[in-house]
Amino acid sequence: MDWERLDEATIRQRLTQAKAYPPDDPYPPGLLRTPPRPAAVLIPFVRHQERWHLLFIHRAENPHDPHSGQVSFPGGRSEDGERPPETALRETEEELGISPRMVRLLGEMPHQRTISNYWITPLVGVLSWPVPLQPAAAEVTRVFLIPLAWLADPANREIRLRETPAGLPPFPIVYYRPYQGEIIWGATARMVLRLLDILRGQGQRPTLAPFQN
Repeated sequence: MDWERLDEATIRQRLTQAKAYPPDDPYPPGLLRTPPRPAAVLIPFVRHQERWHLLFIHRAENPHDPHSGQVSFPGGRSEDGERPPETALRETEEELGISPRMVRLLGEMPHQRTISNYWITPLVGVLSWPVPLQPAAAEVTRVFLIPLAWLADPANREIRLRETPAGLPPFPIVYYRPYQGEIIWGATARMVLRLLDILRGQGQRPTLAPFQN
């Protein structure tokens, strides 16, 4: 697939189709025993140097955040009565200083459950680029871009199995190889794979099988 020829209309169309797709819950029954909490993230598309990139953040170390110190998309837990787009845009503004006016939302992906027991709704949007960034020092230590074509290359990732307690079967975890010293893995890597599958028109089911370009 020629990722650089992908346009916003096609992204929007594929995301509209994805509304009918099932959520992604990779964990064996019985591992997570309480109802998941709602959360949302923004998957920011950026057109940079005539190529599509995704924008990521490196989260600051925080003892109250189970995902601190990890690479992720901007986002977080939903407040009472908040819809997923409101959560994603609010968190993006709080973490990066990006006004919602600078984001063109194109659609949302199916929910994804995390090991910290959140149901995350990924919102996909395009940032007006370049955009001035004001990362919140208490939450973000670095902001960086990765080309979409690099993320789509199966040579840049692998799948590992994580053992579980109480004799439950292991579950798969996606790891990307380092990019500029940063490693994408876990829930964020699964979101990237599902997004790529959706953009190919093949996202009816969550899959961790290697993708073909």
